[in-house]
Amino acid sequence: MTTRGRRRHTTRWAAGAVLLCLAIVGVVLATRTPQEAAPVASPLVGHMAPLFSGRNIQHSDGGPVSLRSLRGHYVFVNFFASWCGPCQQEAPDLITFFYQHAPQDHADMISVVFHDEVASAESFLKTQGATWPALNDPGGTIAQNYGVTAPPTTYLIDPSGRITVEPETGPATEAELQKMLEQARKLARHSAGGSGD
Repeated sequence: MTTRGRRRHTTRWAAGAVLLCLAIVGVVLATRTPQEAAPVASPLVGHMAPLFSGRNIQHSDGGPVSLRSLRGHYVFVNFFASWCGPCQQEAPDLITFFYQHAPQDHADMISVVFHDEVASAESFLKTQGATWPALNDPGGTIAQNYGVTAPPTTYLIDPSGRITVEPETGPATEAELQKMLEQARKLARHSAGGSGD
């Protein structure tokens, strides 16, 4: 084989290897789950949170759940489903945060069912030990208003009713929830004219 022939042969192999790598990267990107995809900034940050209300599936009498009634508190809104693996992964962290931090930090939590059967969602919450209010979202209206395309997704609403920090997409850890709360408080102090320290 001549030198020119060898070069041509090597060039073909190199081009083939590059194309194969690009194809593999394309397949990986196309098959990522929403939780693995790069987070996109929520257009709701800096705006008032969309209001919602409904019946609490956690209680037999189906008492009302209203975001408006919690104005003046920090409120975590967690979109979940019983069939969602990452939701099962984050549940212990939500439980720990709710019982150890939420009372002293004056933070509430509401869960919103994302495309799931009410009975399955209710059973999931009870199995995990979650006692905070949860409501069904028939038709996905609440999820749509919040721009949620996959669970779990967790928003934090400040006492004024605004969303001031980016939501947590994917399984939230106890530390991440605490960080969201600290960031929201710092922003609230800044807007009130405080030092923010």
